[in-house]
Amino acid sequence: MLIVRFLLLSLAVAGSLSSTVYLVLAIAGAVQFRKQSAQQRRKADLQQKAGLPRVSILKPLHGTESQLERDLASFFEQHYGGEFEVIFSVEREDDSALPVARRVCETYKNVPSQILVTGEHVWPNPPADAFSRMAKAAKHDILVTSDSDVEVDTTYLASVVPPLCEAKTGMVTCVYRGLNLGGFWSSLDAVGMSVEMTAGVLVANLLEGMKFGLGPTIAVRRDALEAIGGFEALGDFLSNDFVIGNMIAAEGFDVILSRHIVSHVVTPMTFREAWQRQIRWATGTKYSRPRGHFGTVLVFAIPYGVLGLLAGSLTGHTAIGLFLFGWSLANRVIESVAIGWGVTRDRNCLTKPWLYPLRDLLGFIVWVASYLSRNMHWRGRRFELVKGGRLRVRDRAPLEQE
Repeated sequence: MLIVRFLLLSLAVAGSLSSTVYLVLAIAGAVQFRKQSAQQRRKADLQQKAGLPRVSILKPLHGTESQLERDLASFFEQHYGGEFEVIFSVEREDDSALPVARRVCETYKNVPSQILVTGEHVWPNPPADAFSRMAKAAKHDILVTSDSDVEVDTTYLASVVPPLCEAKTGMVTCVYRGLNLGGFWSSLDAVGMSVEMTAGVLVANLLEGMKFGLGPTIAVRRDALEAIGGFEALGDFLSNDFVIGNMIAAEGFDVILSRHIVSHVVTPMTFREAWQRQIRWATGTKYSRPRGHFGTVLVFAIPYGVLGLLAGSLTGHTAIGLFLFGWSLANRVIESVAIGWGVTRDRNCLTKPWLYPLRDLLGFIVWVASYLSRNMHWRGRRFELVKGGRLRVRDRAPLEQE
């Protein structure tokens, strides 16, 4: 029994070391991000003088969300030196988002826009289906896709589009901050976006460059999209944003992490809603990049701090246990401030740094739970995830889970 206790203490020490290494890598990634952002800014200024390309913004809608009208309007209020259009899509005429989209289009008549009513999606992944239909209707060869629950500032297009003027660049994507509209569980979800997600992206960009996308913004050149078979190639995948970056990079194009930070709006959620969303994302990651997902166990800090505190008490090394627990808290607070505030400018990460240690512990529990099932619920259907992150429709979910 004593051997087991010392093994647990050793595991806590090893986990604390691995999470510390990860923290250092995340901060190094943030430094690199700043340097790359400065380079992008200089190139964007030159491209602004040479002229910016025409752009089609593609946004699928599905039901109303908090501040939806404000989010949609932000895409019309762009200070962009070139022409751009906005295309929305809904599946049904009775979709509650449709009147909102029509109102926004009417308000901003100076910006070309259109709304497609597509009918029920035919692919397992509804957004990929919608993007495919909108791309066919788009007039321009720079396609900027974005989720409906995203708010951007007026410099968005002017920041995201210029890298695509280089022939070798096939895709641009953005990190994002969580914009919490209220509630405890949604606050944990939001801080996970601002810190956990962003840190992972920065470390990946540091170690191997960008080879994936992030759903809140994926901007592609049409020739790069056609090289992978269009949005049609993504219809069976859950993590279509991750997969499109993989495919475009595999075709020899560069995938660029934009200097622009967008806001991903997080509406108030119950624990159940937050849990189901996190499980869906984690399960998708498990199948899209299984090795990376498994290795995520090395980046958590709080679970090892708690384990160290317990094992230290059981083995008579209370001081070591207290140190490990204290360092795990400090580790997550440093990451919250350095990444959540230093990179994404999420003020909650600076004023409420205690949120991220809680999120770290929840993230570990979600990680464990992601290995317990391959089934998930999404938009009223029950799916099974199979190798490569593909979706297999099983049946329609019960009404209360839609």
